[in-house]
Amino acid sequence: MRLAGICNTDLELLRGYKGFRGIPGHEFVGVVEACEEASWIGRRVVGEINCGCGACPGCLMGDPRHCPGRRTLGISGLDGAFAELLALPVANLHPVPDGVPDEAAVFTEPLAAAVEVLEQLHLAPSDRVAVLGDGKLGLLMAQVLAWSGCDLVAVGRHPQKLALLQSLGIRTLLEQDGLPGDLDVVVEATGSARGMEQALQAVRPRGRVVLKSTVAGAVSVDLSGLVVRELTLTGSRCGPFPPALRALAAGRVHVEPLIQSIFPLSQALEAFSEAGRRGALKVLIRPR
Repeated sequence: MRLAGICNTDLELLRGYKGFRGIPGHEFVGVVEACEEASWIGRRVVGEINCGCGACPGCLMGDPRHCPGRRTLGISGLDGAFAELLALPVANLHPVPDGVPDEAAVFTEPLAAAVEVLEQLHLAPSDRVAVLGDGKLGLLMAQVLAWSGCDLVAVGRHPQKLALLQSLGIRTLLEQDGLPGDLDVVVEATGSARGMEQALQAVRPRGRVVLKSTVAGAVSVDLSGLVVRELTLTGSRCGPFPPALRALAAGRVHVEPLIQSIFPLSQALEAFSEAGRRGALKVLIRPR
């Protein structure tokens, strides 16, 4: 491992999400030290986090992300990236383009998760879209959705974070000034249970809500409201790595301004404390 990032899912694991026991960490860039396929040795790579069984119908159809017996790096059944060494199948690896520095490559996994929304929604330029949340994923999400040319607004609580999006020409709104309404699409990326309620209030009848947050606690939803207003609720988790790497190589997304601090692996506990601080951006861990 050369560099690894702490995300909200890692923080939720500490609160009991998935009941995980082991080494966390799933956002990383590293160098292959050992492999049966010698051509991989020495290559700088990122890795998809889901390891399927290889034999179920989902895996045979090329979708290990939903294998019922999957292990997930640093989240479920597989030790993760907050260590000097980690192990993944070759099929999970993607070479990092030479022009992409480690500080950008480490964002490949969350950026791929943001790209997944474009694959799920097929936004039109006329769609009125809001991203709720100005955390790490929300800031990536807004940049990716802007590629579609939709009528986009990013909603958050922190002016200094929203200023990054404003510098890229993305319209922003402070949550305390009131959420927009009658939206075609709302992407919930607040990392909080309250974000679901906000998203459902902001979307129009027959609108679409995309959920990106993983929250350990229970969330209350008015199911009758979903039915009466005929809303479409879509869960969205992992995404495709190749378009994320192409976007990083082409400079289509700005990730390095999201880095708040880098800690050595020996200070991982301090890194988690910093990452859990209210309003924190991306905290990274370097082995040496």
